[in-house]
Amino acid sequence: MMENKKKPNPIDIHVGSRIRLRRTMLGMSQEKLGESLGITFQQIQKYEKGTNRVGASRLQNISSILNVPVSFFFEDAPGEQSSAPGGMAEASSSNYVVDFLSSSEGLQLNRAFVKISDPKVRRKVVDLVKALAADGEVD
Repeated sequence: MMENKKKPNPIDIHVGSRIRLRRTMLGMSQEKLGESLGITFQQIQKYEKGTNRVGASRLQNISSILNVPVSFFFEDAPGEQSSAPGGMAEASSSNYVVDFLSSSEGLQLNRAFVKISDPKVRRKVVDLVKALAADGEVD
């Protein structure tokens, strides 16, 4: 059975998910990003799903608008050969971060946390979360 619909390339899906990750980290809407690029939010949706491939010049514009290097969109891409020792551990830990920041709670926590300027308060928040997590393991 042959499918007429072409499946999106795994790299296109990955790049799209990284665009979405960075956009949501900045609290930017698809509309706002599209507006900055002179395209519709529907086009941004297609990029983020990997349905449409992002061209090189457009990716350069997106990286500039989202204030990250172009390489950000390819970090932990499928099939990427990592020369760093423990590359697999590195990849799985960053997938954990992506999953966390893709969740509503993770995003809210991240946005609130970065607004805390006092390092001592940040440390206390981290200690609190660790204590609550350890408390949950007892049950």
